[in-house]
Amino acid sequence: MTKHHEEHTMKLIPFKIEALQTVANEIPYGVKMHQAPEVWDQANGGEGIVVCILDTGIDKEHPDLKDNIIGGRNFTNEGGTDNWEDGNGHGTHVAGTIAAVENGNGVVGMAPKAKLLIGRVLGSDGSGQYDWITKGIKWATDWRGPNGEKVRVISMSLGGGYNDPRMQKAILQACAAGILVVCAAGNEGDADENTFEYGYPALINETISVAACDENRQLASFSNNNLQVDVIGAGVKVLSTYPKSQYAVLSGTSMATPHISGALALLIAIGEKQFKRILTESELFALLTKCCCSLGYQKSSEGSGMPELTKINQEC
Repeated sequence: MTKHHEEHTMKLIPFKIEALQTVANEIPYGVKMHQAPEVWDQANGGEGIVVCILDTGIDKEHPDLKDNIIGGRNFTNEGGTDNWEDGNGHGTHVAGTIAAVENGNGVVGMAPKAKLLIGRVLGSDGSGQYDWITKGIKWATDWRGPNGEKVRVISMSLGGGYNDPRMQKAILQACAAGILVVCAAGNEGDADENTFEYGYPALINETISVAACDENRQLASFSNNNLQVDVIGAGVKVLSTYPKSQYAVLSGTSMATPHISGALALLIAIGEKQFKRILTESELFALLTKCCCSLGYQKSSEGSGMPELTKINQEC
């Protein structure tokens, strides 16, 4: 592959499929570890908050997802604009961690009443052009729902080695519009906190870069370390939704990212109820960091730490 071609493709951050299963009935450990269930009543499950997932699409008919999908669009060269069905699996898994419904079956997401807007910006092989991603970000920024809803969070579990200036500009415009842009830090980690690994768009300062830990709050060996890491989330052996109405256990910073995106949906609902106004992107980031607890690693590995959502109610 030529350097020129590499620069113009973006890929899913590599992830590992640990297991596939046809049934599930549990709250995944990450949702519990981030203390989402304890604040569901206070946040009304994230109701009214729209999270846009820019990924490989979604299983539109998945019983845990279909009721929370508010719309979608395809930006790839695979079919027309209405072909945002997931031909890969990754996007469906991310979606379940953010907002799988609480229905007594399957799994439940961080914000089970939030709405999902789906931008398919990666093909079935998990790769896509920077142009597709840039168009997806702009679409999410400008999108308005049937009742005037706006996107509040953009979740991107994708990465590449090149910082495309048009993509960066689109991200800055999204942030200026009050949208939190959450990105996977990357899975090029070498288990050494003193060596840094780099990937975009997570390295863009205005994004929220997410590292990964496991169920025991240990830093994932694959998680990228660098000076732009902001927070750490559950990303090892995460159970979530998968195409054909199935479930899968996956590992990667790709899986940590939707935990933070879903946490933000809850924090937006709680914070704006408390302040009785729309909060800015920087105010919402401050609420997120207020909830973070250090896992004992360097800031370049965990940023402010791991969000525990009940901390939103603790007085400073």
